[in-house]
Amino acid sequence: MGALSDRLEGRLLTLLAVATSATLVLAFYYPVGTVLIEAVRVDGVVTLGVFAELLRDPFYFGEAARLFAGESPVAVARAFLSPDRRLGIVGFTAYQAALSTVASVALGLPAAYLLARFEFPGRRTVRSLTIVPFVLPSIMVAVGFVATFGRNGTLNAVLGALGLPAVDLLFTLEAIVVAHAFYNAPLVARVTTAAWESVDARAVETARSLGAGPVRAFVDVVAPQVYPAVLTGAALTFVFTFGTFPIVLALGGFQLATVEVFVYRLVRDLSYAEAAALALVELVISLGVLLAYLRYEARHTVRSRGARPLPRRSLLPATPTAREWLPRVGLAAYVVVAALVFLAPIASMILASVTGGDGALTLEHYRFLAARQQTGAAFQVRPWPAIRNSLAFGVGATLLAVPMGVVVAVLTTRRYRGRKLVDAAAMAPLAVSGIVVGLGLLRGLVFGVEVAGWRITASGAVAIVVAHAVAGYPFVVRTVAPGLEGLDRSLVESARALGASRVRALRDIELPLVWPAVVAGAAFAFAISIGEFTATVVLATGGDVYTMPIAIERFIGRRLGPATAMGVVLLVVTGCSFVVIERLGGESRGL
Repeated sequence: MGALSDRLEGRLLTLLAVATSATLVLAFYYPVGTVLIEAVRVDGVVTLGVFAELLRDPFYFGEAARLFAGESPVAVARAFLSPDRRLGIVGFTAYQAALSTVASVALGLPAAYLLARFEFPGRRTVRSLTIVPFVLPSIMVAVGFVATFGRNGTLNAVLGALGLPAVDLLFTLEAIVVAHAFYNAPLVARVTTAAWESVDARAVETARSLGAGPVRAFVDVVAPQVYPAVLTGAALTFVFTFGTFPIVLALGGFQLATVEVFVYRLVRDLSYAEAAALALVELVISLGVLLAYLRYEARHTVRSRGARPLPRRSLLPATPTAREWLPRVGLAAYVVVAALVFLAPIASMILASVTGGDGALTLEHYRFLAARQQTGAAFQVRPWPAIRNSLAFGVGATLLAVPMGVVVAVLTTRRYRGRKLVDAAAMAPLAVSGIVVGLGLLRGLVFGVEVAGWRITASGAVAIVVAHAVAGYPFVVRTVAPGLEGLDRSLVESARALGASRVRALRDIELPLVWPAVVAGAAFAFAISIGEFTATVVLATGGDVYTMPIAIERFIGRRLGPATAMGVVLLVVTGCSFVVIERLGGESRGL
């Protein structure tokens, strides 16, 4: 019996890997595959007609469509250089993603420099907060930007008080780019700060001792170790903003629609074949960038073991020199810009939730939500079901995403042939449209799938939990994998030499050492589930399984006040959930 138990324990990791793979196939690859197949299969006939027609359509590909139609590359290049060139939906999506990437890097790099090179009160807290915008629900941030930059927003109120003309940034490319920078600049700052802190001070000291000045030492020693992290953040930003949906839908509308918005519109119009073909184009571009990122990351992994980090300088020295004042003045200007981008939307949303049409403080928007809860019709969105559903889906998605993420993290940190392929396959949900995932689950799990004569169906709530888990588990992988990769392998080898199985060593040695990363991954998964909108808007259509982001979207189309009040509720629930998860993680670490 003991031998059988040992044999099962030895095969447990393999069984967990098989179970995780089967879950991914059923919850992600099969639904996505069935949707994408519709791009090349119409009425039961395999054809590339829909895809070819899409490529030759200037509405989608602009001047590049002429290249697919057979025109010479020279003529197409001249058309691109002309002032009246057409980008098409795909071209515009790539253009706004590129602008958003530049804006995110421009805002993220000064923050990384501030956190890595200066010491000041609250530095650790500020660094911890750099990840908060990235996990805030996007539809909530969109409401904040409407409250800030709208015609009656906070910005125009301030401009009016100063006697300046009003501006309306809604439904403009600038609003979309700034909103994307709100999300992704903290991500760039976080990964770049980590790389900056991994620079070995001894290498810089050696360069200085050989006669290099501060600028030359930075260019030759520091920059080569930092720019891979900058490129990593830029690649991730491009992927995220290329597949953007809620931000563009709320701040740009169909006037500035991206590929994701048009996929949603085609799905809503039941044009599944055209939607699948367009989604396939989006997948190829996003997955290509993601694969390049994973390959680059594997080649430029920062190794900080044994390095002595650069010393931090005081941000406010007692007697600063003229040279020391210059970077501090620049940082002060940056703080003003960062406050406008990062703090104003959240503050404006909170202010708008307690402000009436006449500018007076009021709780009428919260009273509206309470009244809707008591007297709302069955077809109307009510606050409590939205809160209850969001919490229930978040818990379910986290319980599914964390084990999957840990297993994939273990598999992708082991040395074997094909590891990069496994890593790329596991990270594919980052590059696939949430609309496509939602549509695949809707037409698969919800409508039912025939298997060996049995029809397997699931409720919309189960499909939403599955979609949220698929969206969240890659973040668990990217949080846990670096910790496993950096562990001292001699500890595991010693346990194995003493007779511990592979699973026993993982359970008793590796996971306890990376437990904070597991808890952080759980917080990520839960926050992503709470704020997920793209797949949920497909799966919640016509049902009572709507979530808080869906409720906000339905309110914002009618009344901004209740939408901001619901956004504040979502902000409170998200914040409290983070605290609870971190407390539970802290208690578990003490056991």
